[in-house]
Amino acid sequence: MSTETILEVADAVKDFDGLRAVDGASFSVERGSITALIGPNGAGKTTMFDLLSGFAKLDSGAIRFAGRSIGGMAPHRIAQLGMVRTFQLTRVLAGMSVIDNMLLAAPRQPGEHLISLLVGPGRARAAEAAAHARAAGLLETFGLRDKAQDYAGALSGGQRKLLEIARALMTEPSMVLLDEPMAGVNPTLGRAILDHIAALREQRGTTFLFVEHDMDIVMSRADRVVVMAQGRVISAGTPAQVRADPGVVEAYLGSPSPEAAA
Repeated sequence: MSTETILEVADAVKDFDGLRAVDGASFSVERGSITALIGPNGAGKTTMFDLLSGFAKLDSGAIRFAGRSIGGMAPHRIAQLGMVRTFQLTRVLAGMSVIDNMLLAAPRQPGEHLISLLVGPGRARAAEAAAHARAAGLLETFGLRDKAQDYAGALSGGQRKLLEIARALMTEPSMVLLDEPMAGVNPTLGRAILDHIAALREQRGTTFLFVEHDMDIVMSRADRVVVMAQGRVISAGTPAQVRADPGVVEAYLGSPSPEAAA
């Protein structure tokens, strides 16, 4: 795995109506890694994801992604640079079909531009066919191929979670932020998702940063773990290093281990 840094957060601060949700947090993520962001409720994890993805603006500090400053950048611009996210509460286009939700996320579609259609209609058709094939493959991976023509709004909560993850991968990102990807998903399918994430890292070098409360998943699947508490990063390292950190044990309300706190 490369030791190149793809994401760097330095002294990030975010206040909401006088409440400091993120309080000088600093950490980095290595390119091609699977990194977990953990911490007790109220630690600032979701706010940090909002800052990274442009859904909240830094009050101070800096965020750099792939060598570029993205603090204050709009969400769609960050996504165009190659970092996309999913949400703890899923966001799908309920009034559109599952397959159309996927195709909207396909990058570099020549069919979206009139000139491309007029000058190279064959290329546009080929790109559309390739996008359909990629979408179908991802839906197959996540157990949703039979739902392709259904309205996204008709899916169960767990199926919407799967659609959101598949749609994020449809953009061919270099980094994916996953906010509690296992929430509402049955364990068997959850393991399949984790296996697919690991395969994408190995095959494409995709970087993943995920928030997860299941410490078995964190300790068995993450290369590195970043621990937040009260808006600050209190520990970062390998799963074994974090598990043995007394500060992490204290943050989890005096539990004998992070696993017990989960």
